[in-house]
This record gives sequence, structure tokens and C-alpha cells, in this order.
Amino acid sequence: MTQSPSSASGAQRGHGLRRDIELLDALASDEAQNAGGLGVVRLAQLVGREKTQISRALKALAADGIVERDPDTLEYRLGWRLFSLVARTSENRLVRTAEPVMRALSADLEETSHLCVLREREVLTILSVSGHSFRVHDWEGRGASASRTSAGRVLLADATPDELYVRFGTAGEMPVPELWALIQVAKQEGFARVNEEFERGLVGVSAPIRDFRGRVAAAINISAPKYRLGDRLDEAGCAAAAAAARVAALLGWEPRRRNPFKARLT
Repeated sequence: MTQSPSSASGAQRGHGLRRDIELLDALASDEAQNAGGLGVVRLAQLVGREKTQISRALKALAADGIVERDPDTLEYRLGWRLFSLVARTSENRLVRTAEPVMRALSADLEETSHLCVLREREVLTILSVSGHSFRVHDWEGRGASASRTSAGRVLLADATPDELYVRFGTAGEMPVPELWALIQVAKQEGFARVNEEFERGLVGVSAPIRDFRGRVAAAINISAPKYRLGDRLDEAGCAAAAAAARVAALLGWEPRRRNPFKARLT
């Protein structure tokens, strides 16, 4: 039985797509991320193909913005269009992925959990799940100060001191050096905590959710009256961190060895 022209062309397209995906996988590798990009020769070695084939494929992908070429080093990295496509679907996927994990967390702690993202200087709650019901909406869509909340402090974990100054200026609610120090404590402990800093009688903990690139994309927060949660902050923080790690793993994040360089506050 002979293969029809249409099925043959479909098979060729599928084969070409698999080869393009191999290139994208190589450009998403630890080696490529640490180096800031890879050249044609190295990519050819990694995927086991001829340099001319790699070069043609990369030029086509670059024309569509899927990859981009550094004009100085001539090395390739993942492009703006690929990240744009991911960004357009990531928040919906984030909510769908996080909700069952948060439901289990809220049931274990018998407290409401919140899924939060960073918007300028505020933390925005995009999902709330109660320990006693499937969904609650009191906080959904509401913003809160990033510097005064535990969620804000983990959402800012990737920010440099200069970025904090740009975002909050010198007349913010909290001096940038103080905020920077609190962010570093949260990074060391794996979660941030607040004790009546945001609202009198309210305490809370938050842990970061990282995306497939390892960047903080969201935070899981547990907030409750101090009389109910105040003695359990460490327990709640560890539980939130474990839940955030589960969501991150489902989003494709794999923990990598950290860069030994640390930013300094000037």
C-alpha cells in the first residue's frame, strides 16, 4: 500500500516539528540557561544533526520569534514569542493546577488559602479556597500592599535591590533595606510570615510557586486571626511551602543548583 501525498507531507511536518522541539529542549537546558545561549556547533552536538540543518532550522524559528540570536555572540536562546504564548496561558493553567492542591492544604489546616500574583506594588488574590467549602470569593480580585504582606515578600524574591528601589522608590511604606532583609529571610526559610503587620489581629504565611523557568510566578498564602493561627505559623508555613512546591512541579519546574552570586544592597 502506497502512502498518499497528503499523509507523506503530514509525516514530514511531524518529523520537522519533533526536530524543532529537540532544539527548543536544548535551548531550555541548564547549559543554555547558564550560558545565556548556545551556538550552532554546540546545538548540533546536543541533538546529533548536521550544522547546516541546525542553522536552517534556527533561522526559520528566529523569523517567527520562537528563538532569537544574540547579535554579539551569535548564540541562540528562546525567543520573545515563545514566552508570550506561555504567558497568555500560564495564569489560567496556574489556577487550574493550584486549586486542588490548595483545597487539600486548606482541609489539612482548616484555614482559607489564597493564590496571589504580583501587580506593580500590590499583591492580587486570584483564587481563594476555604477549608470548609470549595471556593470563597471575599479576597478574589482584591489588592494588598506587597511590602506589608507575606505574599508580597515571596513574590519579590527574584527582585534585585535596584529593582526594589524602582518599584517602591524611597518613600514607600517600608524602607527598601528593611524590605530586602525580610525577603532574604523568607528565601532562607522557604516561606514568609507576617504577625499583625498588615492588619491588627491578622497573621499569615506565604510560599513561592516557581514556573518552568524557576522564576516566582505566584504565591500560596494562608491568613487567619492571630488567636487561631498565631501558634501554628511555622506549621502553616511549612505546609504552604510543600503545597507551593507541588504546584511548581506540576507547572514543570525542576529545582536547579543556585548561582553562587548574591546581589548586594547598596
